Amino acid sequence: MDIYPIRTDAGHARALARAEELMSAEPGTPEGDELDVLATLIDAYEREHFPIDPADPVEAILFRMEQLGLERKDLEPFLGSRHRVSEVLNRRRGLSIEMIRRLHDGLQIPLHVLVGRS
Repeated sequence: MDIYPIRTDAGHARALARAEELMSAEPGTPEGDELDVLATLIDAYEREHFPIDPADPVEAILFRMEQLGLERKDLEPFLGSRHRVSEVLNRRRGLSIEMIRRLHDGLQIPLHVLVGRS
């Protein structure tokens, strides 16, 4: 098992190719151990070089609406009047603590997503 730190895009590509070769390795075998170590190195490299932006609260609400087949009027119990729904979804008004609680409880949107930047 020749494993080295991943420092370049080329090294990342090699590690991904090797990990793909090892995907069917049984846990506890030398190949399985190599896959575990490679997965850790790949994850560390990707976290540093390809960070994922935190979810946007409005985008999360819109996504959840789409999942549940909801319309803007369906958000009134969570956000208030039709005007208030429009303000929130058009980013002219932020979410209040009470709105966040109602959205979380009613639509099961994670709190950390709703508290994020809006």
